Amino acid sequence: MKKVASALVILSAMIFADNTLVKITKDISHIDIKDNGVNVRISRIQDTANRLTDDFAKTSRLCPPHCIQKIKPIDGVKTITELELIDFIKNKVYKKKGILADARIKDMFMYETIPGAINIPFTITQVKSKKVTDSLFKALGAKVNPDGSYDFTNAKELAVFCNGVWCGSSVKFIKNMIEKGYPKEKLYYYRGGLQSWRLLGLTTVVHKAVKADK
Repeated sequence: MKKVASALVILSAMIFADNTLVKITKDISHIDIKDNGVNVRISRIQDTANRLTDDFAKTSRLCPPHCIQKIKPIDGVKTITELELIDFIKNKVYKKKGILADARIKDMFMYETIPGAINIPFTITQVKSKKVTDSLFKALGAKVNPDGSYDFTNAKELAVFCNGVWCGSSVKFIKNMIEKGYPKEKLYYYRGGLQSWRLLGLTTVVHKAVKADK
């Protein structure tokens, strides 16, 4: 009888251990990663009445430059959604096999970004300097050969994002990287960007304190 009771207690604990109402998918409530050495749980906001109220609630921005991006702006580069990005963070970034690149300027990255991301501003990829490109590619795991060419055998896969479907920074980033020789098959485009990530109530991180208005 005691064994049956114990089994029922364990079963009950398993059933009610995860009381998440707003999950990522039916079978995934969250994933745990490290961001800048800090444990972070990626999940969705549980308040079903939550609304965006900041700048990401805006629907219209001047075009150009803030024009709607194509679903697949670059042939040979895979466009991914939130679920593929979460899988990339869990199985590539967390295991140091890939890099999530925030292509926005540093101030935007510091103010708020996706957990696990590092800041590689698209402006760096625009610099026409072999020395700068060499440094960038080596930081991403590529090897510079004696003749100046690159060996991308051990180069990291990159998932790139910016502010949203109206933001062209990540597309510029990817195009510039390809022009410099980075393999298309190692690049992924998260078209939704931070706005879509926020719209789905997914966890974000802040890397600097924001002063309150006086």
